[in-house]
Amino acid sequence: MISIFDITTEQEFENLALTTFRYQYKNIDVYRKFVDYLNIDVEKIMSLDKIPFLPIEMFKNHQILDKNISTDLYFQSSGTTQMNLSKHFIADENIYQESIYKSFEQFIGKPENYIFLGLLPSYLEKQNSSLIYMVDFLMKKSGKPENGYFLYNHADLFNLLNELKDKKVILFGVSFALLDFLDFCNSNSQALIKSNNVTVVETGGMKGRKEEMTKDELLKILQNGFKTEKIYSEYSMTELLSQAYSLGENIYKCPNWMRVLIRNAEDPFGYEIAGRTGAVNIIDLANIHSCSFIATQDLGKLLTEDEKKFQVLGRIDHSDIRGCSLLVS
Repeated sequence: MISIFDITTEQEFENLALTTFRYQYKNIDVYRKFVDYLNIDVEKIMSLDKIPFLPIEMFKNHQILDKNISTDLYFQSSGTTQMNLSKHFIADENIYQESIYKSFEQFIGKPENYIFLGLLPSYLEKQNSSLIYMVDFLMKKSGKPENGYFLYNHADLFNLLNELKDKKVILFGVSFALLDFLDFCNSNSQALIKSNNVTVVETGGMKGRKEEMTKDELLKILQNGFKTEKIYSEYSMTELLSQAYSLGENIYKCPNWMRVLIRNAEDPFGYEIAGRTGAVNIIDLANIHSCSFIATQDLGKLLTEDEKKFQVLGRIDHSDIRGCSLLVS
């Protein structure tokens, strides 16, 4: 069987996804019980759209983990102390690290070629963040002395960005923190020097910290503030080990081992064609030891029928506020 990171064709992806489904049915107790509860004959599952997708809420109350493996490492979703937070137990760090590296390389470039800055205050202030793990890993691969994080020290970030204008820089920022930084620049009458070498990657996450706005409105504000034609975005979550990237215009692309299907918001077993809005289902083959088939609470739509290019439009009504999703009105 080929590695998930060697997938090059749709047939290879489907074959590996079906193999993964059968493995997880046998070895992930919570997933097996969920499939059995639906009274589904596993032997009759012969295509991706027939695979049952586990509701993402299950990560809040259950340990979704291969019964043959024990681990103390887990990632935890962001939120307040009053919320019941999701936990994703990680059996093999190497899979996550390879997914991080190859996703970034596929869409942006080799991490070794960039300086990485992180404006991720809400995540730095909590433990067990998969986002911080990801940025930490990219910084280590980069090895640049300028790499670093910023909490609320906006003046230091402003000065460094202007100093690094001639070097290739990736600024990962949670949405509300990027807006706060631009507010600081405006209130202090300080303008960033235009640089084609600084790439801003917003990771979502208004979390009630700012007035709610659409993704397009957010991107426009960031484009103007950072004096750039494109703002990149990263889409992932605690329950996933893979990342999709948008290189502008809120259009995300999946790495070769990840796919998105759009389910009918009122029928969890029905799917929408490209261009129709529905709820986002994700196949993440890097989740081999947890669950690769996740029914999220995000709204989105496919832009093509090949399930690799999509838009994220917001949250399903009444779903919990989550750290890696942008709230919309």
